[in-house]
Amino acid sequence: MMINKELIGTLVVIVLLLRSVTSDDSNGNGGFVRTSGTHFVVNGRLFYTNGFNAYWLMYMASDPSDRSKISDTFEEASRLGVNVIRTWAFSDGGYNRPLQVSPGSYNEQMFEGLDFVISEAKKHGIYLILSLVNNWEGFGGKKQYVQWARDKGHYLNSDDDFFTDDVVKQYYKNHIKAVLTRVNSITGLMYNDDPSIFAWELINEPRCQNDLSGRILQNWITEMTNYVKSIDNKHLLEIGLEGFYGESVPERKQFNPGYEVGTDFISNNKIQGVDFATIHAYPDQWISGSNDEAQLTFTKNWLESHIQDAAALGKPLLFTEFGKSSRSSGYNVSVRDSFLRTIYDAIYASARAGGACAGGLFWQVMAQGMEGWSDGYEVVFSQCPSTASVIQQQSRRIAGLN
Repeated sequence: MMINKELIGTLVVIVLLLRSVTSDDSNGNGGFVRTSGTHFVVNGRLFYTNGFNAYWLMYMASDPSDRSKISDTFEEASRLGVNVIRTWAFSDGGYNRPLQVSPGSYNEQMFEGLDFVISEAKKHGIYLILSLVNNWEGFGGKKQYVQWARDKGHYLNSDDDFFTDDVVKQYYKNHIKAVLTRVNSITGLMYNDDPSIFAWELINEPRCQNDLSGRILQNWITEMTNYVKSIDNKHLLEIGLEGFYGESVPERKQFNPGYEVGTDFISNNKIQGVDFATIHAYPDQWISGSNDEAQLTFTKNWLESHIQDAAALGKPLLFTEFGKSSRSSGYNVSVRDSFLRTIYDAIYASARAGGACAGGLFWQVMAQGMEGWSDGYEVVFSQCPSTASVIQQQSRRIAGLN
């Protein structure tokens, strides 16, 4: 029999593609998110994002009486076309309802809350970015890890020892392993096998004021990136950076809001295993006292400079936190809507042109009945129809690129 090698080769490719699509499409989302240069891809197709932050999801989901808040939030997000939500996969120590009660000791009820959040994301076809620890004191953070070591008789000078002390670093690595290898009590999937997770985040807004040279954080990011990837090479990984420039390219520091925090956007994101870059922007805090126009100009320049640098790095960029506080001088809802619309226009322009910025996640969404959690930036969709409309319009534009 005469064998057509070209036909056989084509059939093999088809079989492999079908196998890949079948394995990825068996979940509620399209499959594991990958990167290809400065783009995200899912099953070989470009993937752009529009979404928001809701750090409180696990906390509320740990109480069955509050789980309707999670379901309602995901349903509303799906209706508005949102495809990515960022939230916490940590709650450390003495904080109310801790996930990690003490080093290596976990509250099963809280873990089941996170299980529920992931299962709801899967149900609604929404991806999650899960952050693993906080730079700030909220929900424990690096301060709690350092205190745990002190409680064991370990002498530490400051909270920034989180990044250098071997005992503390091992505590954190143990937490990484506990989360990544958790088997979801609802879906039966180990977290590191679940395509509903878009990416892991090493730490929310890392800062190390003890070393503005950036060497300490560079070493820590390298070590922790290697550790995450040794456990899970299926999911993407990002650092959690705000975007501050450092010593590697001093001329870029002109875009900083007048100070540095020990991070280096360019050198940090060059680390092998960091799959995409992130930035945050809070001009009403970073350049407080300036008017709305100056804050908007800063934010647009901040985004544009990082889009250029991400392109040079050959990695996608996500704008993972931005917002307008109701506590700002001269605030009203139309000002916030205009701010969001301007940021969305810049994100969309980059994405449409094939640039490095692949989407944005504003800060933040809350559910009804969470008035006590207000930080000024919250959006409750049912109370803010004009803002919801702005978000939905961006989702439609982004979906058109997908």
